[in-house]
Amino acid sequence: MGRALRTVGRAAMVTGAIGVAGLGYASVIERNWFRLRRYEIPLLPAGSRRLRVLHLSDAHLTPGRRMLIDWIRGLDAYEPDLVVNTGDSLAHADSVGPFIDALGPLLDRPGAFVYGSNDLYSPQFKNPARYLWRSSKSDYKKRTVPDLPWRTLGAAMTGAGWLDLNNRTGSLKAGTLDVAAAGVHDSHIRLDRYDAIAGPADPTADLRLGVMHSPEPANLDRFAADGYQLLLAGHTHGGQICMPFYGTLVTNCGIDRRRAWGLSRYEGAWLHVSGGLGTSPYAPVRFCCRPEASLIDLVAADTVAGTTAAGHG
Repeated sequence: MGRALRTVGRAAMVTGAIGVAGLGYASVIERNWFRLRRYEIPLLPAGSRRLRVLHLSDAHLTPGRRMLIDWIRGLDAYEPDLVVNTGDSLAHADSVGPFIDALGPLLDRPGAFVYGSNDLYSPQFKNPARYLWRSSKSDYKKRTVPDLPWRTLGAAMTGAGWLDLNNRTGSLKAGTLDVAAAGVHDSHIRLDRYDAIAGPADPTADLRLGVMHSPEPANLDRFAADGYQLLLAGHTHGGQICMPFYGTLVTNCGIDRRRAWGLSRYEGAWLHVSGGLGTSPYAPVRFCCRPEASLIDLVAADTVAGTTAAGHG
């Protein structure tokens, strides 16, 4: 009996040590192991010059995350023609200044944005395991008064010339190309109003861009039906905690697991869901799901293209 107890005890110690090591890796190493994914899509009219889109999402920034702030600023070196931020930029009431500092020179480039739920509502402690059986959407039923400075955040981006696409349409010049854009506010907190932007996208535009925070199929269907060619979303964190050889466990929205991050086709459009750059400060871990931003090179439709992924910084 004594030998059996010692064996069980050693096994428990080994299991505990592995668990502690895994948690340390997920919270210290992988959470700060930023990656730049790169894609190329043959989407533009024949003869068009390349259009480089930088897709940022889900920074969930707190003021002290200097590594993340500096990494985002460094992305300007890739000279994007257009920057799109799909929301959840904040995680603290004092994060607007640090986030604008992170964007830095990117604000001098053409840009567009939508909000996510965590731009309006501060993160709260919750059991992260709940995501395995239900969405966090119900967490906002009783939260009706935003407590984060989302208006200040929006004013800083629009003041730099970026398009506010929260239930709005707009147009901009990116490089030499005309972009028709439309977006919706976050469906996760029931603020999306697709009817406000419904209707065919401008057929004369060089690019028709649809932007949202959460990739809910109901909105994706309507963007695609209205002729938007490239749809950008975030929210999922790519699953945040993924399993080797299985991948994403949950998406926290209506999109299926295989589209939780990355590039895919959706009803004739291209859909890119960012795995995001941050985490809730109450669940500061990533496992088999590195934080990321994406560079999407759009090229002429007569150009042979594929998709690639690459690291940065």
